[in-house]
Amino acid sequence: MIHESSLLDAADRLWEELPGHRVEILNGSIVVTPPPDGPHQQSCYEVAYLFRDAGAREAGLRAIPGIGLWLPTGPSDCAVPDVSVVDADYQDALVEYNCYAPHVFRLVMEVTSTNWSNDTIIKLGVYAQANLPVYVVVDRAHDEVLLYTNPRDGKYPDPKRYRRGQTVPVPESVGISLDLSVDALLDGDD
Repeated sequence: MIHESSLLDAADRLWEELPGHRVEILNGSIVVTPPPDGPHQQSCYEVAYLFRDAGAREAGLRAIPGIGLWLPTGPSDCAVPDVSVVDADYQDALVEYNCYAPHVFRLVMEVTSTNWSNDTIIKLGVYAQANLPVYVVVDRAHDEVLLYTNPRDGKYPDPKRYRRGQTVPVPESVGISLDLSVDALLDGDD
C-alpha cells in the first residue's frame, strides 16, 4: 500500500515509465489510462479550436487540452481533464505537480474511452466536489453528450442529455456563446 505522502511520487514514476498514459490521483487512488485513440483526440482538439474561434481569447479564457486540476477530495488528488476552459490567468493558480486550483476552471470535458466509469462516476463526483461549474461528458459508449452544471453540496443535479443531430449550448456561466455539435463531439469532426 502506498502512503498518502508518496502518492505524487508514485504517480510521477508511472508517468515517466508509461509514456502517453494519463496518470491521475482520484479519491486517493492512482488511476492510469492508456493513450487515447484518434477520434478521442480529434474531439478534444476540435473543441479547443471551436472555443478559440468563438472568441475565448477575447473573453479572457483559454481552452486547453490535458492540463492538471488540483482536487479538494484528498491531499494528493489531481485530475487531467481531456479539455478545460480556464481563466486566461490560470497560471497564477498553480498549486503543485503542474496542477491548477479549481477556481480558474469554467468548464471541463471528458471524452469516454476504456475508462468510461472513471468519467461518468468517479470524475463526476470529484468534479462536483471541486465545484466545477460545467462538466461535459462525451459518452461514446452510449452515443450521447451529458451536460452537468451548477453542483450543490458536492453533487451535480441530473444532466441534460443530447443526442446526435443536436447541439450542446455552452452555459452562459462559461463566458462565451457557443453551440457544440453532438456529432462532432462524438466523432471528432463534422
